[in-house]
Amino acid sequence: MSVSLQTTDVASSDADLLAQTAIAVRAAGSALLERFGDVVRYQTREELMRALADNDDTALDILRPRLTGLRPDAGWVEDELDGGALPPGEWWVVDPAEGNVNHLHALPDWAVTATLVRENQPVLTAVHLPLTGETYTALAGAGAHVDGRPLHVSRTADLGLSIVATSQARPDEDEKVVRRVGSSITAMLFDALVVRTAVPATLHLVNVAAGRIDAFWQFAGARADLLPGALLVTEAGGQISDAEGRPWTPLSESLLAAAPGVHAEAVATLSR
Repeated sequence: MSVSLQTTDVASSDADLLAQTAIAVRAAGSALLERFGDVVRYQTREELMRALADNDDTALDILRPRLTGLRPDAGWVEDELDGGALPPGEWWVVDPAEGNVNHLHALPDWAVTATLVRENQPVLTAVHLPLTGETYTALAGAGAHVDGRPLHVSRTADLGLSIVATSQARPDEDEKVVRRVGSSITAMLFDALVVRTAVPATLHLVNVAAGRIDAFWQFAGARADLLPGALLVTEAGGQISDAEGRPWTPLSESLLAAAPGVHAEAVATLSR
């Protein structure tokens, strides 16, 4: 049985902080939107990494001072590819260009995310999609919303009628994880209606929270990929666990986010 992420008492200051965080990710998204449109050409991995870093820096130049000003004592996660638990206290977990490689290729699936983590529990998150103008927000104990409208996960109760999704965990992933991803996709192709595979993870999780797709799973992964969407799904009424149905934490080796009606079936499929 899965256990949803722990929620906390909602303080008005956290609600105010979420509103300011949403403003910050929108501002960073606008800056990235100005850089979007043409495919960025690169011939080597070094050139690719420089292009990715340029996008990150463009957004971070806006996000870092604004978020640090909102919570001066909070730590800052420097590498969006990092995983695992955080030290005690408050931390900003930010992905300045989630789906950065899509942005470079003039593909639409990218976003800006910022999540405040308190004692290893995400308490608020804002995910902005500059191309649609949508901003998804969640506050622990107060629900998930898109531009102020409540989100709710799908009511589908049959995996055979479900759209499900996964994404690769990170570049240069361990071979065992890559093979596990492949076998899980094969299993889902037999059991689900449609299987989508793409990056980034956060946008799949947004779609689970909005009820557009019914389940998302991923093996390994980074905090910045998973924490925003995990909070959105939880607050939208979904279930979060690892792929075996055990409680999920940032230390887990997998994540499954699903509508309650298909969660158990998805666990059974992924456990084969």
